[in-house]
Amino acid sequence: MSPAPVRFHDPRATRADFSSSMLVRCPRCDRIAHFERRPCTPPDADGRRHPHTRLVCRSCGLCRINTGPSPCSRPPLWLSTGTRHGELWAYNLQHLDLIRRFVAADLRERAPWYDHGRKMTLVARLPAWMKSAKNRDEVLRAVDRLRATVITPG
Repeated sequence: MSPAPVRFHDPRATRADFSSSMLVRCPRCDRIAHFERRPCTPPDADGRRHPHTRLVCRSCGLCRINTGPSPCSRPPLWLSTGTRHGELWAYNLQHLDLIRRFVAADLRERAPWYDHGRKMTLVARLPAWMKSAKNRDEVLRAVDRLRATVITPG
């Protein structure tokens, strides 16, 4: 008797669910840092709203907070690696875990087409090479390599 297939049910997550908190490369020491984007500030005198961004590095102590009209730009993502098919990246560990669960699953379930709600979720927007079963092992190895750069034993 063969084992039951690993199932993945699409949680209907979108990019916005993960992009508020990201792991990035510190512009000063090139180690892992935390970048977060919070909701917009109250309107200024011109009636415009500005996002609140914060960059914090625990290695070198860098801390940049910006609430003005030109928020600090996001440094390159920490969880990014190349494969022979293309670039694999994730905003944070939760995003990486979602990608891993999706790729590892033998059976991928989505909500019915007639169901109300989001149609193009995050996993629906993944590139075809990442969804292909023939690339599963390579993508999972890349995901595990990325995860190992953040989580170290001990």
